[in-house]
Amino acid sequence: MKILIVEDNKIVSNNISKYLELENIKSKQLFSWKWINLELKTDSYDLVIMDLWLWEDDWIDIIRKIRNASMNIPILILTARDKIKDKISWFNSWADDYLTKPFNYEELILRINALIRRDFTTKNETIKIWKLKIDKNQKIVKIASKIIHLSKLEYELLTYMLNYKWKIISKKELLEKVWWEYDDFFPSRTVDIYIWYLRKKLWKKLIKTVRWEWYLIKEEI
Repeated sequence: MKILIVEDNKIVSNNISKYLELENIKSKQLFSWKWINLELKTDSYDLVIMDLWLWEDDWIDIIRKIRNASMNIPILILTARDKIKDKISWFNSWADDYLTKPFNYEELILRINALIRRDFTTKNETIKIWKLKIDKNQKIVKIASKIIHLSKLEYELLTYMLNYKWKIISKKELLEKVWWEYDDFFPSRTVDIYIWYLRKKLWKKLIKTVRWEWYLIKEEI
């Protein structure tokens, strides 16, 4: 396994690199986001760890550029921001996970391993239901031949629900498995909003609501 660390704080970057080395994980350090795309095109990496403070308002655009260079590579954000609106923004971008500073290095390793496992199991898979087709290798969603543009969070929500299309899924489960977040302060209404987004972009009858709390993907539309 080889990881690209993009962190402008050299002390933090060196500490991450040393801890990864103890876990027999190779790494390379960059101290500016400007060289990310070139690095991804010239060398092979299994995951990118990025400090959110390397840029200001254009971080979503930077992540999109990384996706253009290497679509499948998992991205783990490091950040000192911990407000709900920030968490929702990260989940709605094409980043895969985040860890707030200061963080525990053992938790960092656990999250890295979880992302690597998830990335491995989703490659070269296709999900089909009615006229809907999802290429999980390219992360492309189509209805018939038309490409449907989904945000990262919409995509994760749809693929998770399709994996369990015969199962009734609660908001709590979706928050834990898709958002990786569930507490009294995280708005459960968020799930309803993103279900509405999917129905609007796909079709209304795809996802069925059961008693205003549970959701079920319908096999027959």
